[in-house]
Amino acid sequence: MVERGGGGGARGEGEHFRVIHKIPSGDGPYVRAKHLQLVEKDLDAAIVWFWKAINAGDRVESALKDMAVVMKQQDRAEEAVEAIKSFRHLCSKQAQESLDNLLIDLYKKCGMAREEIELLKQKLRKIFIGEAFNGKVTKKARCHGKKVQVSIQQETSRLLGNLAWAYMQQRNYMAAEVVYRKAQMIDADANKACNLAHCLIEQGRFVEAKQILNDVLNGSYCSFDRGKIAKRAEELLSKISLPPELVLWDMEEKVGDNAVTKRKFEEEMMEMLDTVIKQWAPFRSKRLPIFEEIFPYRDQMAC
Repeated sequence: MVERGGGGGARGEGEHFRVIHKIPSGDGPYVRAKHLQLVEKDLDAAIVWFWKAINAGDRVESALKDMAVVMKQQDRAEEAVEAIKSFRHLCSKQAQESLDNLLIDLYKKCGMAREEIELLKQKLRKIFIGEAFNGKVTKKARCHGKKVQVSIQQETSRLLGNLAWAYMQQRNYMAAEVVYRKAQMIDADANKACNLAHCLIEQGRFVEAKQILNDVLNGSYCSFDRGKIAKRAEELLSKISLPPELVLWDMEEKVGDNAVTKRKFEEEMMEMLDTVIKQWAPFRSKRLPIFEEIFPYRDQMAC
């Protein structure tokens, strides 16, 4: 912790130190935890002091989020999940969305695809019934380190992309394909295009996948990191170009399971449709225009 001096110069230096290291002012356990995290780089001790801050009621929301992030860095994501679930009731209503976003990242880190899918569906339901963004059509967010305005369409597409990726982790490529296509219909980008191509490759549909990947390489989709995306597209194309016995990994298993996978997905899809439509009914006037546009495609919805 930075000691406070008696003179104005010392106080000025202390303030300058806090600004440089992004440490909040004060002397409570939360400030101590941030100093351990950002200055001393002692993450184990930082977690201890974040716990003390939560128990003392000192900036609980920030302490809980920061502690979860540090735990994730230390491969203690499951502990972070339990911490958020146990203490999120102490946080304000405004903090719940960011806690949900953090939970989604933690579920992904832990390989908890089922929990991730359920939470993503909950967030999509809020958009469906007009409860997301506090009724507004945009919100402020950070993207690649910059503050940006995110539209409801962009957020919907992002959530659908995450949902599709979670289905990918379950090897439910049929569901992932449906959701990726819907996400691209709302707000297309190169990363989701590559993921869609991956889905098609896993299903043995190489011609379709190759066309999408060529479009990615030709710049048909927007991308924040064109070099990285191009490299990934080329890697996926190289798989398509491999000899059939190498590229078809375990296609025999996939073919055998395809009918069962399709039936399970259709059952889940219809169950979710019933739930969403029931929730839409009282709020039909609040449904956002983007869902009026995609509603004709409801028979393909996976969420």
